Parts: sequence; C-alpha cells; structure tokens
Amino acid sequence: VLSLSHDEVVYGKGSLFNKMPGDSWQKASNLRALYGYMFGHPGKKLLFMGGEFGQWSEWDHEKSLDWHILENPLNKGIKKWVSDLNGFYKTQSALYEVDFSNEGFEWRNVDDDESSVISFIRKPKTNSEVILVVCNFTPVTRESYKISVPMSGYWQECLNSDAYIDGGSGVGYGACVATRADANSEGNDYIDICLPPLGVLFFKHKG
Repeated sequence: VLSLSHDEVVYGKGSLFNKMPGDSWQKASNLRALYGYMFGHPGKKLLFMGGEFGQWSEWDHEKSLDWHILENPLNKGIKKWVSDLNGFYKTQSALYEVDFSNEGFEWRNVDDDESSVISFIRKPKTNSEVILVVCNFTPVTRESYKISVPMSGYWQECLNSDAYIDGGSGVGYGACVATRADANSEGNDYIDICLPPLGVLFFKHKG
C-alpha cells in the first residue's frame, strides 16, 4: 500500500497523481485510466516529466525525479502501463493514422452518464483492424455490460489498465469475446463484457 509522508502530501499536491480522488489505489487506477483514455482518444500525446510513473511531487528543475518511488508496486504498475500503451500505440495504425478527421473516430456509447462509461472506435485509413476503447470512470465493477460493435465475430482484449501487472485488481478477460446478435436492433451486434473499476480496455476486431 502506498504510504505518503506529511511532507510528500503537502509538496505533492500539484502532481497529477495527487490530483486524483480517492485513496492510493484509486489514485493510481484513475491515473492509469486517464492515460488509457488519452492514448485511445484522437490527438497527439503529452506527458510531463515524472508523469510516466506517477511521481508524487510536481517536477522541480532543481532536483532529480523521484525514481525511488518505483520501489512501490503502484508506481511500478503505472510505469508498466505507460510502456504498454506506447508499445501498442506504435503498432496500431488505427490509433494514429486518422487523428484529425471524423473518419477515424466513432462513438459507440456516450450517453451512459449514470454509469460513467464511454466507448468509441478508432479506425485506420483502410478501415480494417479497428480498435474499440471502453472506459469505466467509476470505482464500480460493471458486470455484463453490453456494447454495440460495428463488426461481428471476435474482439480480442489487447490492453487492460486493471491488469495485475499494472497494479490493478485483475478484472477482465485477456481473451477473445464473441459478438452476439441484438434481437431488438436489426443489423447490430454487441459484446457482453465485465468492466473493471476505474479501468480502460482496448479491444481489436479479429474477424
């Protein structure tokens, strides 16, 4: 469990980590969710020094970054998550080819304000190998959450901000999810998934 001294709490109020609400685990989960949303959303990415591992204090040009906090599992998990996001981003053209046109982006659900869940599709130029990004911005696990998808078949979970290795609780699939037909909406399929608390999932259509 992350433990902050009085000085670190007072000095760290300006850091992105400490701007997050909740306890230490929720702060780290919120930060991973924020980074997941940023990497999934259109636009170029920007992190300030120390943000890649959740530095507690705001960056100060007169001293080194707080590398020692990487001994903490939560901060080590944030660093691992950012590394995974960077690696995935570089290999998935859907996330960067069509950044500034609506042809590369499609909302799937954006009106579930009660659950604070949003999802969207990112598309490359060829409109193949699309990426589905699902964000749950509450500390509540959403069991059997249905999301409409534009293609039938299988959707592979590629990234999960709640993975154990990233400091999360391990809620998710890590495997392919088959689509189901929506009897109430002709021509639309959906996937039925479990959304991790304060979590962001990336899926890729596998045909």
